[in-house]
Order: sequence, then structure tokens, then C-alpha cells
Amino acid sequence: MTDAAAYTLAVPPLFAALAPARDVLIAGAGGGFDVYAGLPLALALWQAGKRVHLASLSFSELELLGRQVWVDEHVAAIRPDTLSPDWYFPEAHLARWLAGRDLPPTVYAFPPLGVQPLREAYRHLVDRLDLDAIVLVDGGTDILLRGDESGLGTPVEDITSLAAVAGLDVPIRLVSSLGFGIDAHDGVNHVEVLENLAALDREGGYLGALSIPGSSREAVLYREAVAQAQAATPHRPSIVQGQIAAATGACGDVRFSRRTGHGDLFVNPLMAIYFSVDLPRLAARCLYLDRIENTIGRRQVVTRIEAFRDELRATRVPRAYPH
Repeated sequence: MTDAAAYTLAVPPLFAALAPARDVLIAGAGGGFDVYAGLPLALALWQAGKRVHLASLSFSELELLGRQVWVDEHVAAIRPDTLSPDWYFPEAHLARWLAGRDLPPTVYAFPPLGVQPLREAYRHLVDRLDLDAIVLVDGGTDILLRGDESGLGTPVEDITSLAAVAGLDVPIRLVSSLGFGIDAHDGVNHVEVLENLAALDREGGYLGALSIPGSSREAVLYREAVAQAQAATPHRPSIVQGQIAAATGACGDVRFSRRTGHGDLFVNPLMAIYFSVDLPRLAARCLYLDRIENTIGRRQVVTRIEAFRDELRATRVPRAYPH
């Protein structure tokens, strides 16, 4: 676990926690384009001289890929020249963008799994890459929910990733959420998210909030990568990453895709802030993590979360943000 007593205002706790690390894996926890939420952090760490690797819990049809891309049973190494008949392939789009910027161009991809095989996939990368730090990144905030909230958003992939990494013997394990407010569309009450962050802070597990300045190199390159991904996936561009990219300098009902043609958006600077926590402390607060520990497939995770929610006598009462 991280040592909260060592943090000061002068150095962002997220970077203080990662300071001892040499090889860092930044992994999209929730699948699809979540790995893009880790790109600004990866860019800053590369600039600082860290060896940074990227991974993604993939929604693409990885089973269509050739055998040569598989480095382990459940780990595919996606490179700029990796081709697939599946038109939805965020990992390949990111690999090509990285190559175009002379950055390490491999993005590791995991298929949707239960906790046990996903943990083994992570363990393979720990050994292969000699990792001493893992950062799970979530595009949104549902990974920060403990289970008794009024709504959980779309927790299946996020919490599977959380449980998988919680069981690894890696010195530094963190979670960073980017896109505060976006999950309101999926029923998340963000006052409850703030309550959870406050509870983690009391327990020494909160690493603070860190804004991505809109004019920074990280923001400029992130917007470029998201725009390239949107152009490569015109039928299903990421609404989450589109909002985060727009939030680095905009506020209001910003339209960036035909997928946002209905309903009002409230893009705002809070969406471009990393809220970071200690992963073991976050995992310890999850009320149903033990329920999914022995799962093999994604469907098992889904049914066990549903069973947990059905058994809850009451959920927290949602409150509107008062300001």
C-alpha cells in the first residue's frame, strides 16, 4: 500500500506514489477506450524517464486475431501492423497513433474474463515486463463505487479488473479515474462518489485530484489521439473520451459526435481531473469483491453482482450536488 504520510502539497501524490517505480503498466479497467484515459499520465511518465506499458480490457473480437499476436493464453500484443476483421479495435488505433509519435507502440489486450483468468493474464505481464507498478484507469467513476450506492453504473469490467490486480504481488498498485460526472448517464450519483473519496482520504487511501491543463503537451497529444480514434471508428466513437478531450478547455453542451445528438451534455473541467486512490484500500472497501473472486467468465461476474444487489436491504439515498 502507499504511504499517505509521505505526501505533501508540493508534489502531486499520484506522482509521489509512482516515484520509486521503474516499469509501470497503465491499464484500461473498464474496457474499450478506457486505456485512452491513461494516455496523459503515460505521456507525463515517459517524459519523466519511466518505462511505461499500456494494456486494455478489450471489447474487440480478439479471437479473430492470428496466433502470432498472442504472448500468453489471454494476452494479445497489439502492434501498429496488427490487423483484424473487427472494425471496432481501439487498441490497434492507439498502437498506430503511438507509432506515429515515436512512442512505445505495443498495447496489450485482454479478452473479457472473470477474475481468475484475468489475474493470470496480468501476472504474465508482471513477469514479462518486470513491473513494479500498475495503474488501473477508468474513463468515468464507477470503479470508485463500493456496492451500496443508489446506482453502480456499468461496474462489471471495472470491478473485475480491480479484483484481479488486488490479488497481485506488485509493490505499487493504484487506481485513477478520469471523467468525473460522465457516469451520471448510467445512474451514478456523484455525491456518493465524493463520499467514497472522503472515506478513502480518512483511511489514507486518497491520492488527491490532478487536473490536466488544456494547454499542456499531455492534453494536446491526448486530444490528437482521441480525434484520430474517432476518425477511425466513425460508427462508434467514444463518448467518454470525447467528453474528456473536450473538457480540456470547454464547458457546456459540446457536440463532438453524432452519438451525442440527443439530450444535453454538461462537459466541464471536472471531467479532465484524475482522481487517484490506493488500489488495495479501494478493493478492501468493495462490499462484493469476495463474491466475484473465484469467477472464470464474465457472465459469472454479472450474475454475482446482480445477486449481491438483489440481497441488499437498502441502498444509500442519492443526493443532488448542492453547488
